[in-house]
Amino acid sequence: MNDQIQRFIFDETNVRGEIVTLENAYAEVLEKQAYPIAVQRQLGELLAAAALLTETIKLDGTLSLEVRGNGTLSLLMAESNPEGELRAIARLEEEAALPDDNASFKELVGGGRLVITLDPREGNRYQGIVELEASSLAGCLENYFERSEQLATRLWLNADGHRAAGLLLQQLPDNDDIQDEDAWDRMVTLAETVSSDELLNLEQRDLLYRLYHEETTRVFDPKGLHFGCSCSRERIANALLGLGASELRSILAEQQAIDTQCHFCHTHYHFSAAEIEALIDSPDAEAPTLH
Repeated sequence: MNDQIQRFIFDETNVRGEIVTLENAYAEVLEKQAYPIAVQRQLGELLAAAALLTETIKLDGTLSLEVRGNGTLSLLMAESNPEGELRAIARLEEEAALPDDNASFKELVGGGRLVITLDPREGNRYQGIVELEASSLAGCLENYFERSEQLATRLWLNADGHRAAGLLLQQLPDNDDIQDEDAWDRMVTLAETVSSDELLNLEQRDLLYRLYHEETTRVFDPKGLHFGCSCSRERIANALLGLGASELRSILAEQQAIDTQCHFCHTHYHFSAAEIEALIDSPDAEAPTLH
């Protein structure tokens, strides 16, 4: 099964949708760190959701989803961009016991917030925040669209540690040319019949046929997805600069150099004392390119 996202619309209606399946990209995320089974599933759902939202919003930039919980799972984070690159991490409370394999989203995160950040290549950064009131990630994202976008949106997400998948339906604003007024309710009702096994294992076109073979469905060419990390030496340098000169020099006094790594891809970065001093003395806020 390829990692891809498939966009589709229903002709003569104001309903559109997307379906995403992930295998290799999901596996690469899980290879970076040993997560409990319940966390693997939630991380897969978040990864699928990030891909769906990036395609839905048509953002020319980076979209990030952050679940900041106050339970065993303190952070879930996934990022996606128009190039089809995906990355994700999870963090558990250090003192917390390992969660049960079947722990639900609500049991893992408790209360907290879902933060959606849109960082376009041009223009202003936008951040939307909703409380974690729903019992599932899909429900929390639906709440976001209802409150922030005012667009009826439904999501079905699933992951099993091997594959992750998601289905999204969205109702566009009313159009006088649309005659099928019952389309939204009908498409949602049909989508609610999908099983976890079908969502994870059926080929995308087979699933769409199973659900909507009696509808006039227009399916577009699929888009490939893959694991990709946006970390760089320059971005890591900027993060270090944010610690401040005093803290950086304190670290150098103890270690004579600074070694760090990207949390997403585990790429190692080494900065000598001379490079850190050059960074501190840089005249602007952006870190210089260091070699």
